[in-house]
Amino acid sequence: MRKKARVDANQKEIVQELRKRGISVLHTHQLGKGAPDIIVGYMNSNYLIELKDGNKSKSQQRLTKDELDFSLKWGGNYAVCNSLEQILLLLDYDKE
Repeated sequence: MRKKARVDANQKEIVQELRKRGISVLHTHQLGKGAPDIIVGYMNSNYLIELKDGNKSKSQQRLTKDELDFSLKWGGNYAVCNSLEQILLLLDYDKE
């Protein structure tokens, strides 16, 4: 049986802020097998995003083996982000 998926401390706040901006977010961290934490939809594009807690050391932000394997095999938009700002930059989000 799979252990309960860990959620990074910043995930809830990031998801709330994205949704406030009208950006679609689907939680996927519970899927396991290296699946990213969230799928973000913006301007008719989807991004699979692995969230890492930017307040932790770089060694604590490393991808697990499953996450690394997933990222190398995925053929679409995939990114590792540790802040709302990184995600907004990735999306080329226009604040206006």
